[in-house]
Amino acid sequence: MMFTIIFITAADKKEAGKIAEGLIKKRLAACVNIAGNIKSLFRWKGKIDKAQEVLLIVKSKKTNFRKICRFVRSVHSYQVPEIIAIPIIAGDKPYLEWINASVR
Repeated sequence: MMFTIIFITAADKKEAGKIAEGLIKKRLAACVNIAGNIKSLFRWKGKIDKAQEVLLIVKSKKTNFRKICRFVRSVHSYQVPEIIAIPIIAGDKPYLEWINASVR
């Protein structure tokens, strides 16, 4: 079984909460951490831009990534939301078993 951590940025805590709750309710994620008040700098439409954002840290199975992307894009306020996955290369066996049991 392959597990992943997915980073998603959101415009504010309300949007982050909506995304996190939806992912948990749909059993696409076992856990979502919400880290507030991050400052992001990025290039958008040819200019350097910055924003205060909220970061979601999602724990799930790799096989759920496409479903997570579809759900996030359906509720996110950004035209191009950040949704990136990093593989979990190792983890405590009981925790990984819990992730597996918590998601579809």
